[in-house]
Amino acid sequence: MKQRGVTLMEVLISVTLLSLLSVAMFMAMRIGLNAYVKADAKLMDNRRTVGAQRILADELGGIMPVMAACGAGSGAPGSRAVFFQGAPGVMRLATTFSLLQGSRGQPQIVALFVIPGEDDRGVRLVVNETPYTGASAAGRFCTAPGQFAPVEAGAGSFVLADKLAYCRFSYLAPPAVVNQPPGWTAVWNTQRWPLAIRIEMAPLATDSSRVQPISLTAPVYLHRSPEIQYEDLGIDLAN
Repeated sequence: MKQRGVTLMEVLISVTLLSLLSVAMFMAMRIGLNAYVKADAKLMDNRRTVGAQRILADELGGIMPVMAACGAGSGAPGSRAVFFQGAPGVMRLATTFSLLQGSRGQPQIVALFVIPGEDDRGVRLVVNETPYTGASAAGRFCTAPGQFAPVEAGAGSFVLADKLAYCRFSYLAPPAVVNQPPGWTAVWNTQRWPLAIRIEMAPLATDSSRVQPISLTAPVYLHRSPEIQYEDLGIDLAN
């Protein structure tokens, strides 16, 4: 009587084929997951870049005409001065926009500054925020009119843009001569507010498949004269 069955060789061939099929499925899943991770990382980078551009535009668009009591302390009232610091790598101002609460949050004193990147490769744009509560709060950051305390990165600093080839600020000044166009300057040392602010930046490595950080120019719509004591007139525009 004949008995049906399989030989050992047939079993070995079947197991080998099943193993090859499992390996092929595993490799396909791995390739798919890697593609998903890369696409997700690229999407997050693009969102981060677009979000940083929007934050910068909102911060500059919400600039406030704040007068600070510079050098106040120990009973001294301090010197009344325009609260605006403009340098090529540091900018300090008061704005209605908050990183945590957006345009509906409490006004903030914002310090935008440029620091070296990781492993000294390129630079990064960093922002510090401090709640604005009045002229005395702004005065803590200036020692005298036009003179400001150094700014440093800390645990509460937020990196707006990283891996940049360069990042610099410039400011649009009114014309010095009548009938002449305004001019851009890298250092703002006037007791007034600039007509516009420009932030120039470029990526350290160009990648056409990603959204690249671009330069931003924001007009400053302020019509307040530092020589007029608005508070004495009962008009408090700084709070």
